Amino acid sequence: MTDRRPNIAMILTDDHAAHSVGAYGSVVNETPHLDAIGARGVRFGNCFATNALCAPSRASILTGTYSHVNGVRTLSTPIDASQPTFVSQLRAAGYRTAIVGKWHLGEGPGHDPEGFDSWDVLIDQGEYHDPRFLSADGLRTEPGYATEVITDLALRWLDSLDGDDPWCLLLWHKAPHRPWEPAPAYQGKYSAPIPVPETFTDDYATRSESTRRSTMRVADDLNATDLKQPVPPGLSADEEARWKYQRYMEDYLACVASVDDSVGRVTAWLEEHGQYDDTVLMYTSDQGFFLGDHGWYDKRLMYEESLRMPLLLSYPRAVGAGQVHDGIVTNVDFARSLLTAAGVEPHDRMQGRDFWPDLTGTDQGTNSVPPADGMYYRYWEHDDGNHHAAAHYGYRTDRYKLIYFYNDGLGLPGASSVTYPPEWELYDLVADPQELTNVADDPAYTAIRRDLEVQMWKAQAAVGDEPHPGQPLPQ
Repeated sequence: MTDRRPNIAMILTDDHAAHSVGAYGSVVNETPHLDAIGARGVRFGNCFATNALCAPSRASILTGTYSHVNGVRTLSTPIDASQPTFVSQLRAAGYRTAIVGKWHLGEGPGHDPEGFDSWDVLIDQGEYHDPRFLSADGLRTEPGYATEVITDLALRWLDSLDGDDPWCLLLWHKAPHRPWEPAPAYQGKYSAPIPVPETFTDDYATRSESTRRSTMRVADDLNATDLKQPVPPGLSADEEARWKYQRYMEDYLACVASVDDSVGRVTAWLEEHGQYDDTVLMYTSDQGFFLGDHGWYDKRLMYEESLRMPLLLSYPRAVGAGQVHDGIVTNVDFARSLLTAAGVEPHDRMQGRDFWPDLTGTDQGTNSVPPADGMYYRYWEHDDGNHHAAAHYGYRTDRYKLIYFYNDGLGLPGASSVTYPPEWELYDLVADPQELTNVADDPAYTAIRRDLEVQMWKAQAAVGDEPHPGQPLPQ
């Protein structure tokens, strides 16, 4: 052991589903460099987003707070970048700090990154090819493929550092976000038939109207930009849906392959410079993604493929290799936990649970409480005019998931003027791990639903959120 404070390298991707990571049992691809992080440290089996949408999740990761606290509820609500983050806390404690890549939290005064010694970020979603970057020096175009360019710039910053003070680097990729444009070297890498998920033909028979109203179907809603070539003529409806799935997944997985290469380059740099053992190396995504599961792409809805985040972490100096952490962890927990790893006090407003003692076997944490019994979720962007996903909140335990579509969108940015009645869904994740059967109105689950409703309202209150106007609380 050493008293040296660890470096922190957080590699964050956009829309990378855990079930396309080898360490999580992927049957569609291999990710050797990602897997190696978990093998040398910890794979988190139950890490979840508290709002499965890009900008809100990034804000929660940075600030250690829920969307209603940090203010980034939707894609159209930029961050107040002056609020405390785990990075600003580290910088105040003597860390060198940088972010390179996708910011996606707004641009201009008050929204550009703050609390960093160096920032070099994509404009909005960014481009895959010859991306534009904004820094304190202004706007420029960097030739090349975004994943490779972001990695080049991040390693260049690390190479520029002198002295022994610890550093914190956020290497935040665009990939594998839509429209899934692979690097030239990976075009055609996944041309062999890709397995179709068992739930690909889900008919949504037991689901709410809120769910069925969503427009995220591979068969119906992928467009010409996504597919990049015309649909072959003469296909049946089923054949066309499967052809679209294949095209989607070929490009998606090719984008992931470049990310895995990037992780390998970062790992190699750390090893070559003798810093791997002294660095908390963390790989995650801002949320999960549907890969044809239930016939969908995208995220937003509180089903497992969207809700679940990959999280792999290594720090050989203090964290034993080959661990699996199965307790419930959320993106709101990251800030407190990383600050504990660095020996830095969290800001008073930070929420979430510090999971660092779970990994090190110590009681040196900022809130010594047991793992959570459940996690609270809220998706605020009611009927965005594109995917038409209904606003909802919910509560997930190790066995059950309760979802409440409160629906009317009152006062939410971008909300439709159309109103819909509230609806409930309940899933038994042991009896029905693929979430095909909504048992919210099944008499056998009446007591369970009543108990979960109470737990959900209590969890909502505990994090300082409030029920949507006009929604009654259980008596």
